[in-house]
Amino acid sequence: MDLYRDTAKFPASERFGLISEIRRAAVSIPANIAEGAARSSKKEFAQFLSVVRGSAVELHLLLDVACETGTLSSDRFQGHASGIDRIVAMINRLMRRTKSLPAEKS
Repeated sequence: MDLYRDTAKFPASERFGLISEIRRAAVSIPANIAEGAARSSKKEFAQFLSVVRGSAVELHLLLDVACETGTLSSDRFQGHASGIDRIVAMINRLMRRTKSLPAEKS
């Protein structure tokens, strides 16, 4: 929700650029976790977690661009970047845990 509030302050010229891309990447993270968790196999779940990790890295890059262009303050960028780093660490742990689960029976 913080990202929605922050991007609402971006210039209107970014409505179909950074605003759209940042919001899409941010929503993709929990949406893919939920969808992956609902799948019937750990392999499918792991694939969704990989997508989540990619979305998190993409979001970090987009926020960096917003910061570098002066659209997002350095303080706000640092706060969001810290949260993204925590999310990536959690996803990495979950991916390792998923791989260590016993194989599924066909």
